[in-house]
Amino acid sequence: MLKTDNFLIYLLLMAGVTYLVRMIPLVLIKKKIENKFILSFLHYIPYTVLSVMTVPAIFYASSSPISAALGFIVAVIIALFERSLLEVAASACGAVLIAELLIKYI
Repeated sequence: MLKTDNFLIYLLLMAGVTYLVRMIPLVLIKKKIENKFILSFLHYIPYTVLSVMTVPAIFYASSSPISAALGFIVAVIIALFERSLLEVAASACGAVLIAELLIKYI
């Protein structure tokens, strides 16, 4: 088999699994969900998934784990003051840039 054939098989398999995961709840759950625990659980799933995907990547995004951790800490502190996403991202990037420059010259 050629590599292209393997790729197409993997792509179709992935598409099928993704479709089934999204389609099965729609078919199985006919009535409105009223359980407060399940509603609360479903409400926080997107935030949890986004955090799980983003936070580990933060620590590998720069050349030094120290500067990455500093940028993360600055982002959390700025976010706690309820600043905009642009301000949080710019502050974190600035902190990483300054830390990288200091690490380079120390």
